[in-house]
Order: sequence, then structure tokens, then C-alpha cells
Amino acid sequence: MSHYDLIIIGSGPSGRSAAIQAGKLKRRVLVIDRKDRVGGVSVHTGTIPSKTLRETVLNLSGWRERSFYGRSYRVKQEIKAEDLKGRLHMTLDHEVDVLEHQFNRNHVETLHGAAHFIDANTIEVETEAGESTTLTADKFLISTGTKTYRPDYIPFNGTTILDSDEFLDMAQIPRSLIVVGAGVIGVEYASMFAALDINVTLIEPRDTFLDFIDKAIIQDFTHQIKENGVDLRLGSAIEKVEDAGDHVEVTLENGRHIRGEMLLFAAGRMGATDKLKPEAAGLETDHRGRIEVDRKTYQTKISHIYAAGDVIGHPSLASTSGQQGRVAACHALDTPTLGESAWFPYGIYSVPEISTCGMSEEEMQEREIPYEIGEARFRETSRGHIMGLEHGMLKMLVSLKTRRVLGVQIVGEGATELIHIAQAVLNLKGTVDYFVQNTFNYPTLAEAYKIAGLDAFNRMPIPEEFKTPKKKSKK
Repeated sequence: MSHYDLIIIGSGPSGRSAAIQAGKLKRRVLVIDRKDRVGGVSVHTGTIPSKTLRETVLNLSGWRERSFYGRSYRVKQEIKAEDLKGRLHMTLDHEVDVLEHQFNRNHVETLHGAAHFIDANTIEVETEAGESTTLTADKFLISTGTKTYRPDYIPFNGTTILDSDEFLDMAQIPRSLIVVGAGVIGVEYASMFAALDINVTLIEPRDTFLDFIDKAIIQDFTHQIKENGVDLRLGSAIEKVEDAGDHVEVTLENGRHIRGEMLLFAAGRMGATDKLKPEAAGLETDHRGRIEVDRKTYQTKISHIYAAGDVIGHPSLASTSGQQGRVAACHALDTPTLGESAWFPYGIYSVPEISTCGMSEEEMQEREIPYEIGEARFRETSRGHIMGLEHGMLKMLVSLKTRRVLGVQIVGEGATELIHIAQAVLNLKGTVDYFVQNTFNYPTLAEAYKIAGLDAFNRMPIPEEFKTPKKKSKK
């Protein structure tokens, strides 16, 4: 039986950052992953593959140049599934290679197999070869991530009716696609394939979608994806899904029928804890397989067991998972560290991109914070003209009382990169005056901050320190 300072179950973003942090602290650390390659869902079926696919689609389709050369413009006339997979496999191989190098450099041991708790201090790992190993540790970190939700009423067949993990292995690109679930994953894939000029129908049983995003941004985004060819069906749940051989037939509760060559079911994910046997360690999971933790330390109710990443639920981002893993490892190994910043960015890699940081207008209203809005359209910037951008906007929310910037929402090209300017200003408690006083490179899309800042600034009361003192009259 081998003993470690820290055993990490799962090698996704949280497990990866925790392992490297523990390695730098010169502790004996082991990472266990049930797959034969490290990286977890993020590298193999989630974040990296979907974003690589997006970049490939936009490049091969010539999407970014169509405003100049017409909607029929394409870099490659006939795009096949093999074209999409080629770049994907190169990227994934590189990611795995980098991760293995980081583990080796920091003396992190790895073991491939399915782990489960025997008790709170012991786990058993079973390999594909049928061998089993029993291990103990002072501390444990659960970073098993999530798995796809597969309800019984969906007749998954692995070819025409797929979940989001299977979707990347499609044999051929369909002529028409039905996407069920207008969450982040569903919206990303639906908008990507619409950019390939595929007929896409996006189904969401609720009347709204992406409710954590500012409504004005969602309205702009909805207009754009509809213009790009996405048929958005909101407000009616699925009654039946039929595998008809050469096509898939969907019946909605409102009586409407939708037909497509392929269906992607992307309505939710579950914590990947069912095979971990957390109850043997005294842990409980909720109805979606997630584990409750202290959000400052990532300790579970069993003090020497930690959990981080998607397995603990919201916000379920690769970026935040990495931060959580680092903080958890430091706390587990009694090492002081900086905590996490109050504001972090959300990024949705749809076509167009959406990214936000801070509060939405709806949150400002709920908290009864008096505010002003500054807006900028990308087409107002010279860089936008050069790039041929017809859409895209940045919305800035400013407190009237303190002049602090409390939220920035962006939809359009480069949104997930641009948002980091907002993140810095929010976490440093900066005001709208920063954007008025400072000069931005010209021409850039970042100028949208200047435009939005001035838009808000010019509507706000002039601060007392800006006013010219009145001269006293001589009598």
C-alpha cells in the first residue's frame, strides 16, 4: 500500500492546477484518471475540443470575411468531418503533451484507472487490465468533473442522436442539426454549425435562455444567431424523439414537429461521482451528483477531503476550476496563498462570442443601485470597419453614487479577450473616469471601452472636483 501527501482524483483544470501546486511545494502527490490520457473532460470532450472546433469552422468557412466578399464566400468549398477533426487531434495531442511535461517537471505521479473510496482515508484504483491498487493519503481532492445527462426518453444511438461527448466523433457533417438545450454548450454548438451554413434548430423548453447574462446582450445575441440561420424554438418541452433511420423526428408539447439528420442533446450535465462511492468516505451528493464544499477553502464536510471544479457546481468554468484547485491544494497542505478575486469573467464561445464580468443591469436593479449605462457598437470603431464587423456591442454599468464600474457585458468578435480589461478595473475598484482619462491603441476593438465610458460619463453629474471654483465678486 502506497501513501501520499495528496491524492487527486481527476486531471481536469482543478486537478491539474492542484497537482502542480502541490508538486512545487515538494509534496508527494498522485493524480488518478480513469482515462488512458490525462486532461479530463476539459481537454478531451469539453472546453478545448469545442473551442478548437469553433476556430476551425470560422477559418475554413471564411466566416470572418463574408461582410467583405459576400455570404457565399468560403475558404474551403466542401468541408467534411475529417477537416474539423484534423486540427482537433493536433490540438489535443499538444495539450496532453504539455500537461504530461508539467507533471514530470513537478514530480507529480500519475495512475490510470477508476478510483473509489473504501473509507475516508483509503481508495482503491482498478485498471482496465483488471488489476487493483489500494492507496492512502493525508489529504484527498475530488476533481472528477461532470458527465453528460442522458435521459431515458432520448434514444441515443451514437450516430444520429448524440450527447455532447459523442458529438465530436461524428462520422460526417449533417445537412441539418437539432440541438436540444439552449445552455452554454447547446448555444455554442448550434451557432458554430450555423456558421457552416447548416440548418440548425435550437430547442429550449423555457421561455428564456442564458438567464445569467444581461437581457440587452441576449436580445442582441438572439438577433444575430437568428440572422445567421439558427431557428430558435423557446417555450415548449420535448414530447417525443424518434429515430427514423435516415432522420430524427422531434415532437414538441405544443404540437410542432422538427426533422433533422442529426440531434445533439445538450441539456445539462451531472457530477461524475456515481462510481466514486463518496458515501464510503462519509460524503453526500445532491440530485445532480455534486458535492458541497466551503467556497473559500473547498473543504468538504470531511475535513481532509476537498473537492473543486465542475463537480461542485456553479460556476462550472475551466478558468475558475483551475483557481479552485490551486486554492484547495494550498489549504490542504497548510500553505498560505492569495484567495480568488471577487469578479471573474464568463466566456461563451458561440458565434458571436459573449463575455461578461460583474453585475448585469437586472442585478443592479434588484440591489437598487442607482446606475448609468454606457454603450459602444463595434461598428463605431475604426478597427471594426477594418475587420468588417457589422455587429457587436459593449455595455458598461456605472454606479451614480461612487462612479465605480460595476459590470461590463460584451457580445461580438473577441469578446472573451476584451473582457479582461473590465475584470482588472472591477477588481481594482476603478471608476468610469479611468476610461475617459486613458488613451487606447488606435485602431483597436478595445476603443469600445473608451466610447462606452464617454457615453456614460457624459450623462452623469459632473463631480465637484471637476467644477471650476466660482470667483468671489468684488464689491
